[in-house]
Amino acid sequence: MINTTLCYIQRGEEYLMLHRVKKENDLNKDKWIGIGGKFLDRESPEDCLLREVEEETGLILTDYRYRGIVTFVSDRWPTEYMHLFTADGFTGELKECDEGVLEWVHRDRLLELPHWEGDAIFLDLLQQEAPFFSLKVCYEGDRLAGAVLNGRTI
Repeated sequence: MINTTLCYIQRGEEYLMLHRVKKENDLNKDKWIGIGGKFLDRESPEDCLLREVEEETGLILTDYRYRGIVTFVSDRWPTEYMHLFTADGFTGELKECDEGVLEWVHRDRLLELPHWEGDAIFLDLLQQEAPFFSLKVCYEGDRLAGAVLNGRTI
């Protein structure tokens, strides 16, 4: 079982996205995702969020919200609990990321880019300003095999 964070940093109508093209053996290879990573020992979700955003982007978050938890179940990888955040306040200068290419993408274009199918579910919840949620997505390989939102199959 793995704990991670994922953050969608907003600038107006755009999100800062990471095109995962640089790491070897990357389960997110070629996909576009938000910013985040794995917890270190003794980190809270917020500790991990702030550290990962700064490491990957050079930005320091000044305003962020904890939006939900996404449980990823896969027939290929260990179960992952992803703590999902959005942020719209930050300082600093964007830097190059060693895990992929960072790009500001208009929110209407997000689903045109290669992504995990389940991401469309939580991106929609974020757009709708849904209250804190628990989403479970189940994958067989790269294919979404099922989803449960707040205990109900969707």
